Amino acid sequence: MTTTSSIGELPRHLVEAAVRDALAEDLGLAGDLTSLATLPADATATATMSAREAGIIAGLPLAAEAFRLLEFEPLVSDGAAIAKGGVVARVSGNARALMGAERVALNFVNHLSGVATATRAFADALSGTRTRITDTRKTLPGLRAFQKYAVRCGGGSNHRYSLDDAILIKDNHIAVAGGVGKAFAAARAYAGHLVAIEIEVTSLAELEEAFEAGARIILLDNMDNAMLRRAVSYIDGRAVLEASGGVTLERVRGIAETGVDFISTSQITMGARPLDLGLDVVIA
Repeated sequence: MTTTSSIGELPRHLVEAAVRDALAEDLGLAGDLTSLATLPADATATATMSAREAGIIAGLPLAAEAFRLLEFEPLVSDGAAIAKGGVVARVSGNARALMGAERVALNFVNHLSGVATATRAFADALSGTRTRITDTRKTLPGLRAFQKYAVRCGGGSNHRYSLDDAILIKDNHIAVAGGVGKAFAAARAYAGHLVAIEIEVTSLAELEEAFEAGARIILLDNMDNAMLRRAVSYIDGRAVLEASGGVTLERVRGIAETGVDFISTSQITMGARPLDLGLDVVIA
């Protein structure tokens, strides 16, 4: 089971800003016309957020912020597995405020729980191997911190957050720089001593060139399993190896069994289907 300590916390300022912008987008200038028209100003309500399918929960801090004027009670923690029909949270208070924040809260939790659920499926497929599943920078604009948080909720690990986190030399950099060795040498000359450098290779020849140039974190791009095994054998524990490209849930176990350290995929962020959660008013 994923624990809160391994997930970490979402920075408060990011949560507040994202929810504020989402509510402003949804409520517009006039507010929730439907609720204003149909609900008395002093009406109160209680609703439950429940799972319409099984999955892994993520994003409750964003829901809590959306419902911050109400009484919001989460019944599970982010990273917890929920069964179909399970109650995730209860919220009660002014009915107009509840209806006005409902969609924002659900949009965040549905999407992020989908990311966590997809990640857990990949992580479970790697059970018993030494390989970790990790995300990429292929995330929805404005939601990267939250999607990467959801990956941790699902038992995955995070790649770099942004272009200024670390140096990742990819094929286009190599093409312009004039080769693997030249690109790596330039990066090493530029980087500070705390900046990690990873380089992408697409063949065993490039792998050897990268390693001989001093690379100790190497991305093996779009290699089949036979080539991955040869790469692992050549490196023999002397560098961190990450496999990427064409990763699917069906293939991921076989990739892990080649002995690579990490497998990165956008399938757990951009390819994740939202988890079906609903918010239903409790009728007394």
